[in-house]
Amino acid sequence: MIAKYIYPSCIIIFLFLVGCKSPDNSIPTIGFVDAFEDATISQAHDGFVDALKKQGFSEDDNTLKVLYRNAQGDIPTLTQIVNYFVSENVVLIGANTTLATITSIQRAKTTPVFMMVSSEPERMGVLNDKGEAPDNLFGVSESLAYIDTSFALIPKFVKPKGDRIVVGMVYNQSEPQSQDALQRVKAIADKLNILVEAMPINSSADAQLVTQSLLNKGIDVFFANPDNTVFASFETILKNCNQKGVPIFTSEAGLVKRGAVAAFGADIYKWGYQAGEQAAEFLKKGDTTGLHIESVKLRKRVYNPEVAKHYNLTFPENFEMIE
Repeated sequence: MIAKYIYPSCIIIFLFLVGCKSPDNSIPTIGFVDAFEDATISQAHDGFVDALKKQGFSEDDNTLKVLYRNAQGDIPTLTQIVNYFVSENVVLIGANTTLATITSIQRAKTTPVFMMVSSEPERMGVLNDKGEAPDNLFGVSESLAYIDTSFALIPKFVKPKGDRIVVGMVYNQSEPQSQDALQRVKAIADKLNILVEAMPINSSADAQLVTQSLLNKGIDVFFANPDNTVFASFETILKNCNQKGVPIFTSEAGLVKRGAVAAFGADIYKWGYQAGEQAAEFLKKGDTTGLHIESVKLRKRVYNPEVAKHYNLTFPENFEMIE
C-alpha cells in the first residue's frame, strides 16, 4: 500500500527535476545587427548565416543561437541593440554595414566584431594613434579602388547627348565613405572627360526631390555609389530615372537586381558569406588567433538583361546576367 503512493510521488519529483534542468551552455549565442532594412543589404545576413551553417553552426540543428536585430536606420536603436548583445554575453557580433560596425566596436569593446558591407577601418575613422584598427574588429571590408572600374564602365556603353557625358550622383554628407566615394569619382571623371553633377542627400525622405533636381540638370546617367541612403531610397531613385529615360550604373551588384543596368562590384551575399567563414573559424577555435580584417574576395561584372534591353545596351560575354 505504501509503494502505491511512493511511485506517483517519484514521478512528480522526476518531472520537477527535468523541468528545472539548466539550459545547455555549450551552444554559443551570437548577435547579428542590420543597420537598416534593405533588400540588397539583407543578402549579407543570409550569406553570413549560410557560411556558419555549412561549418556546423545552425539554429536549425540546435548548434547555435542567433539574436537578430534590425535598427531600422535609427542610431539610438542601433546603440540599444549592441548594448543588449553585450548584456546577453554574446560570443561575437555580426555587424552589417559601416554604421553597425562602428557602433559595435564602440559599445562592445571586448567582443569580436565581424563586419561586412563596410568600408576600411581607416575610412571609418576607427584607427588609434598608432594607425591600428581595434583589437576586436574582424570580418571583411572594401576599399574604394573598385569604384574606378565601376565608373569607367559608363563611357563604354553610353553616348553623350552633348559634348560629354553628364553623370548625376547623390551623396550623404554625414557618411565619410560617401564623401570619399564622390571625390574618387570626380577624380576619374576628369580623366574620362565626364562631368559629374552631385547633390547632397541627408535621408531617404529627400530622395524624390534631390533626384528630380539632378534629372532637371539634363544628366545622361545616374551613378549609384556605395551609400546607405542610396540603398534605402533606391526604388525612388530608380522610378524617377526610368521616367526620364536615364539608366543607372553602380558599383554594387545587388542594385543591378533591383533595376540598375550594370555594375562591377562585390556580391553582397558572398561578402556576408566570407565574413561568416571567419566567424565560424572563431567559433571552432574559441579565440581570434590568426584572424584579421580581409578584403572582399569576389567582385564581378553584372548586368540586368531586361533593363539593358529597355535602354538598347549590349554587354559582352564577360558580364554575368543577373535578374
